[in-house]
Amino acid sequence: MIKCSKPPSYVEHRSEHSVPLFWPLSTVLEADRAVLSSTGRLLQFLGEAQAISHPPASKWFTKNVIRLDLPTMRLREFGTLGKGLPILVDAPYAGHGSTIVDFGRDQSLVGALLDAGASAVWATDWKSATPEMRYFSIDTYLAELNVAIDELGGSVHLVGLCQGGWLSAMLAARFPTKVASLVLAGAPIDTDAGDGPIKRLARTMPMAAYEQMVTMGYGVMPGKFMLAGWKNMHPDTQYLGKYVTLYDHLEDRNFIRRTKKFESWYENPLDLPGTYYLQVIRMLFKENLFARGRFVGLGRKLQLGDITCPVYLLAGEDDDVTTSEQVFAAAGLVGTPDARIKQKLVPGGHIGLFMGHRTISDTWPTIAKWILAQD
Repeated sequence: MIKCSKPPSYVEHRSEHSVPLFWPLSTVLEADRAVLSSTGRLLQFLGEAQAISHPPASKWFTKNVIRLDLPTMRLREFGTLGKGLPILVDAPYAGHGSTIVDFGRDQSLVGALLDAGASAVWATDWKSATPEMRYFSIDTYLAELNVAIDELGGSVHLVGLCQGGWLSAMLAARFPTKVASLVLAGAPIDTDAGDGPIKRLARTMPMAAYEQMVTMGYGVMPGKFMLAGWKNMHPDTQYLGKYVTLYDHLEDRNFIRRTKKFESWYENPLDLPGTYYLQVIRMLFKENLFARGRFVGLGRKLQLGDITCPVYLLAGEDDDVTTSEQVFAAAGLVGTPDARIKQKLVPGGHIGLFMGHRTISDTWPTIAKWILAQD
């Protein structure tokens, strides 16, 4: 039998053309490697951008228990009460969650108070308004803050932040003996003072516009409307800048983690009862009734002069939400002697007063010691 074999020329031919056969794909992959890498980076960016635009709600950082569950809030307890009066932190109720007071490691106002020697701290955890809450008024929130104080023994050191500041000041004016000391941080007490954007907006935007938004929310002021308003105060940052920064830091996992954590708080606004919200706009920001001594709370005209306990006023140099003038104006309105009033102006903006690393580490421990000294 004659065995046929492939001629060497065939072998050489196949060998010669085996590399060129795959060479075009290899070349394309090599040439497009930068494009593929760029596409992968773009996909990663889109995923992270989606994550910070629609994040899950933020959580409390420090272990706590719910001491009281009321229609407007949950009273959260951190630590175990020892000697001394309780410290109650009245968190802002202006459209964002109360977790701002216990945001994270080195960014917890509650933690700073505990680390400075407070055996326990309590905080108001305000609830997002449901349709059933649409008729809740400022009186509703004053009454339930009063219930919380009674739950803690009837006398507290009260720390009011932002919108929680004027509510705390109202409580102190209505029930002076229940507040042993009062801290007002970024709190708009005199809304006529200064010349911030919130003041200008409240003065120029007609009341009918606010009422229309509440009508669109079926009696509730939707948090998403307020969030849009805050973003429009800094549109370059909120709609472009933060995404450019995110793209530039895609490889920095710590930056991504911190950004996601902040946005979990910022991008999850609370709804407010329509009655409460419209009262705040009309009576406090348009008519400034509280500072003028004409606001009626729980059946009595409230006078800031009735507050005679020690007072600590904290404001931010670059705060464009509550200007320092609106905070420090309280010094001339309360009945507390000048020697028992402290005023502190710190670097940074509004949110930094409550969760900024520098303010938490440098200022709040000092405030905590001042509070404890009032016992």
